[in-house]
Amino acid sequence: MSSKIIISAALAGAVTTKKQNPAVPYTPEEFAREARLAGEAGAAIVHIHFRDPDTGQPTTDPKIMQATMDAVRQSSKVLINLSTGVSLDSSLEERKRPVVFHSPDLASLNPGTMNFCSVNYKDGTIIADKSYINPLQATLDFGRTMKQNKIKPELECFNIAHVHNTLFFLEHYDFLDLPLHYSFVFGVMGGVRFNSDILNSYIHAVPPGSSWQGLGVGPLCYPVAMASAVCGGHIRVGLEDNIYVDFLTRTKSKGSWDQVEKAVQIARLAGREPASPEEARQILKLPAKD
Repeated sequence: MSSKIIISAALAGAVTTKKQNPAVPYTPEEFAREARLAGEAGAAIVHIHFRDPDTGQPTTDPKIMQATMDAVRQSSKVLINLSTGVSLDSSLEERKRPVVFHSPDLASLNPGTMNFCSVNYKDGTIIADKSYINPLQATLDFGRTMKQNKIKPELECFNIAHVHNTLFFLEHYDFLDLPLHYSFVFGVMGGVRFNSDILNSYIHAVPPGSSWQGLGVGPLCYPVAMASAVCGGHIRVGLEDNIYVDFLTRTKSKGSWDQVEKAVQIARLAGREPASPEEARQILKLPAKD
């Protein structure tokens, strides 16, 4: 499977809205359509932040979550990865709901607190000065729930300390099963910038045999995808992290699916083919479901 690359499509996050890009899904039907098109374009996994269909705000309302899950599962065979980040304003109880109410194939697990800010890089203006609260006890609690529900944690690492925290959990607790799967996030203010030294630090810090995907926010989307394809990682793209399919021309994506198409091109330039959902299941060694 070394020549296979798993492409994940993050369909909607906590921040991006239809005002920024009309293709951002809110309703169960829109999520289903985006999941189907992303799968047809070459994605094996879709990552979902649930949205209120009326307001577009992040939500973990049980009825909305269930309707969205049903719609996505009926529309496509892609694997489902649910966010436990939800939003910076969500309580830990709200954030835990996706893995309490559902048993997706994967779910994000955050192993550390950090600043999570919006800034203007041109003049230094701090637009939103916030924190992403992830106490170690919450990581332990969420992780144990994931193991109980046979959900593979995707360890979201915004800096190298988050990788080191996962090593602590692996040494002292039993909710993480080898091989681990990581998401290396680049470009969030409060996290790390992107260069080859930082990427190599991540790669060398994780336990042997671990899998990982690169995730670049905004203009880092495709450079990180290229580096991931070359260095043996997997790729995440999608409207959660990036609203453009082409930064040179400032062409907005028609959906997460056209970013997936671009990721497939990048993968093939590196001599790799996109994995199917079933191949992704084997590569990630996902827990068997009843």
